[in-house]
Amino acid sequence: MKLNELTAHEILDLIKAGKETPAAVYKSVKEQISKTEGKVHAYARLIDNQEIDNKLRVDSCPIPIAIKDNICIKDNETTCASKILQGFKPPYDATVIKKLKDSKAIFVGNANMDEFAFGSSCETSAFGPTRNPWNIDCVPGGSSGGSAAAVASSEAVWAIGSDTGGSIRQPACLCGVVGLKPTYGVVSRFGLIAFASSLDQIGPITKDVIDNALLLNIISGYDENDSTSVKMEKPDYTKALIKDIKGIRIGIPKEYFIEGIDPEVEKSVKDSIEKLKSLGAVVKEISLPHTEYAVATYYITATAEASSNLARFDGVQYGLRAIPKSQRKNPIVDMYEETRNQGFGREAKRRIMLGTYALSSGYYDAYYLRALKVRTLIKNDFDKVFKDCDCIVTPTSPTTAFKIGERMDDPIAMYLSDIYTIPANLSGIPAISIPCGFSKNNLPIGLQIMAKAFDEKMLFKVAYAYEQSTDWHKKRVSL
Repeated sequence: MKLNELTAHEILDLIKAGKETPAAVYKSVKEQISKTEGKVHAYARLIDNQEIDNKLRVDSCPIPIAIKDNICIKDNETTCASKILQGFKPPYDATVIKKLKDSKAIFVGNANMDEFAFGSSCETSAFGPTRNPWNIDCVPGGSSGGSAAAVASSEAVWAIGSDTGGSIRQPACLCGVVGLKPTYGVVSRFGLIAFASSLDQIGPITKDVIDNALLLNIISGYDENDSTSVKMEKPDYTKALIKDIKGIRIGIPKEYFIEGIDPEVEKSVKDSIEKLKSLGAVVKEISLPHTEYAVATYYITATAEASSNLARFDGVQYGLRAIPKSQRKNPIVDMYEETRNQGFGREAKRRIMLGTYALSSGYYDAYYLRALKVRTLIKNDFDKVFKDCDCIVTPTSPTTAFKIGERMDDPIAMYLSDIYTIPANLSGIPAISIPCGFSKNNLPIGLQIMAKAFDEKMLFKVAYAYEQSTDWHKKRVSL
């Protein structure tokens, strides 16, 4: 197996033993990119001229990493895969980037994404779609599709994404890798270009569960620059990586196994549940009765916050400034309108309009306020279940990867791609997706595990036990 195809912990073992160097690992990744990037298009842009320190410190982790294009890297173009932010170079590093730099991480490039994270397929990028490494005619999922595709194709050893309604877990599922959405507040959002501030969370995308715990160790922790960052003792997540899950109480929500789920997905997930039972877990059926309202609640809440957050992009301070062809009575308003018309893509405009409508006079109470109340009911469902269960297991996505272009003209079908992942964001709880099978067409299937707030260790414990009893995570793409 080539260096770039190894996991981060395998590479670190080789470096510590003096058998390989960080420079050799980076070279292997670059060779893979030159070979496969033309097919996959995992990156919006590459970051060249990396300074690589081959001297390994105790706390250093010089592993090539892909960074989603909505996380600020100082003096490096960061665009949210949009036209309106092209040319924008942040004057500061996001907190997660600072932590990665302190660990001597090697930044490979800005991973492609859905524009401003608006999408579930990585097709709305201003730079063109990313393709699924397992089948380049299919989507990689979104919005962190570039990050997941980079890891799956070994164009990066691991990656950072962001998750607002499933944007780490769903692409991780469709690309056959591991993706974690931490508890809201565990990882600083400072320097993350906001989509929906009460839902967004940065998290790791990796080849296996061990790497995921290692990367979360690096990027997590309290940050005084983020008012939603939680001040708590920082755990070592790798200590949760034990195989023993005897007596762990796992809830299976009946609402997640309904008409519309792909039969192959259902079978793989149910087989995985049986595997967990064989490892000693205690499985019981549970109910999350307000799940059916999650998608509607999310798309009111998220679009409302998006319309507010995107109001700052008007051609004055950041990126694109379009000059109107004809001036009317108010030149500055003309400039605003033309900049936003040219700079935002179709899906961004749709979400801005939906959110503005939900927040407008006469509709705020009917839509946004009601959505917040239902969001509380959804959270209460989880709080109730976690009194009797240690974690919840569900499918990550109701289907495997779909064809590029298949859902672009049907936004409702696209929005339903996140039906299983959205509730965790609305509730602020942690959730992880791990590979649990492949379809007859050799497309990955994902298993989602959710736990109560700040109990990432439970996720890692169950995920690791399952992973160590199967070989799905060992499969590599051949492009």
